[in-house]
Amino acid sequence: MDALGINLGYLLMQILLFVILLLVMTNYAYGPILKTLEERKARIAKGLEDARQAAIARDNADAEAKKILDAARAEAAKARSDAAVQAEETAKGIEAKAREEAKAIVAAAAQDAEAERNRILSELRGQVASISIAAANKLVGEALDEKRQRAIIADFFAKAPAGLADMSADKAVVTSALPLTDEEQANLTKSLKGAAVEFKVDPSILGGLIVRAGDQVVDSSVASQMAAMGESLK
Repeated sequence: MDALGINLGYLLMQILLFVILLLVMTNYAYGPILKTLEERKARIAKGLEDARQAAIARDNADAEAKKILDAARAEAAKARSDAAVQAEETAKGIEAKAREEAKAIVAAAAQDAEAERNRILSELRGQVASISIAAANKLVGEALDEKRQRAIIADFFAKAPAGLADMSADKAVVTSALPLTDEEQANLTKSLKGAAVEFKVDPSILGGLIVRAGDQVVDSSVASQMAAMGESLK
């Protein structure tokens, strides 16, 4: 060894120091370093896993939020639609009610106007009767007794037309120039064999009666008689 220039003792000492250094490094440096590296690796892996889980949770949260938002929008749209439908139905109901009320007002006004017209015509009946009786007295040259006067008035306003007894129907409409008295209405109803009779007033017929029962018509009005007279004179 000496011939090679190697000091055996020094070599052994170096080997021993190297072994000791290796043992020290293994026990106090290498092991902790490896442990630290492993722990760091584990932390990194855990961080990556946590990040992945967080990304998944975020995606799920975004999807859930979008789902909730879509549901809220759909619910809001439905609410608006329902509100619009309800508003339209309410408006239609109000309009229909207003129309019905307007019709009722017009009908009531028409009934009131007709009632007032009939009242006025009833008041004029006495004057018309007086004028008619005075004219008849002039024509015959003498005063007529009360019975004859009543007969003339009844004939002019409410004499049952010929053929009335032959009419047969469940309903009938009797039109007179002036309103008839209750007694006159009762007599005509009796002549129509108890049919349901509706009495109307139309001054344009001038006098007499027009009776309609189903498809049957008996016209003894003065206007009709004057029209027939006019035709015969042509």
